[in-house]
Amino acid sequence: MTVGIGIEGLSVGHFSDYAGMTGCTVVLAPQGVTASVDIRGGAPGTLETALLSPYVFVSELQAVVLTGGSALGLGAAAGVSAFLREGGYGYATLYSRVPLVSAAVIYDLGLGSSEAFPRPDDAYAAAASAGTVVQEGSVGVGTGATVGKLLGREGMMKGGIALSTVDVGGGVTVGALTVVNALGDVLDEKGEILAGARKNETFVGSKDVLLNMCGAPAFGAAENTTLSVVMTDARLDKLQCSIVARMSHDGFARAIDPVHTPVDGDCVFVLASGAKEGDVFQVGVAAAEAVSRSIRRAVRQARGLGGALSVSDLAGEGALP
Repeated sequence: MTVGIGIEGLSVGHFSDYAGMTGCTVVLAPQGVTASVDIRGGAPGTLETALLSPYVFVSELQAVVLTGGSALGLGAAAGVSAFLREGGYGYATLYSRVPLVSAAVIYDLGLGSSEAFPRPDDAYAAAASAGTVVQEGSVGVGTGATVGKLLGREGMMKGGIALSTVDVGGGVTVGALTVVNALGDVLDEKGEILAGARKNETFVGSKDVLLNMCGAPAFGAAENTTLSVVMTDARLDKLQCSIVARMSHDGFARAIDPVHTPVDGDCVFVLASGAKEGDVFQVGVAAAEAVSRSIRRAVRQARGLGGALSVSDLAGEGALP
């Protein structure tokens, strides 16, 4: 399924490798946006996130790359930098424009080939294909995403990527593009397991399993992380973007259980185009709601790949709305 971004100046493109079960997704803001980030969990993999601290002088960003391949995939960001530089975009320095590109990774090496990870040319292709309509599900960085991995490969389910938007007062739009690759289970609107660890075709409840274990769990090759890019046309400064990023993690906690574990590198970027007057309170509340919706939507739109069943596989039908 596809959905429109609805925020002028921002576009999204995907690269998908279905042989290697990996991919990347690029969020472009060539003219620059105000941005910040908030990182939780014990296993992050990021590039140029220190730049987004409210204590750092530079306050603009031209792109965010979400990529598979764990730390190996971080090099793909160079392709987006090359694409932007060719177009004459970037932060204006004395001698040249320098594209500012942040990136974060998920670990998807356990679903397909452990030798497959996005390269610069792949991210360049994603940037070149970027548009205002976003394809969702098992595509881009969501190609190799999985959830509910507490019991290992046999019990996990397919994750994916999706976009959800919330409109607030004054005509401001807040959207969240989220790839779900969590250790924990994804919960529906009633707090029941939508997608998660299964044993004998039954959800086991990852939180309950962890609470009843004697000692730490022995995790296998399927690692984790959920990444979200919150986008808004509100006018926010860098500190306010940081506050919204922090509030956005409430959306993770509403829809994933457990979340922010020692083996998750959960990360929320916030991009503000500044086209409209906005209130940080409203934007933060809307961001948390958009994030939780996008997480649920991501697993509903995913399709089964690499032996990992999807929500629609269990329901015996196509992708759910």
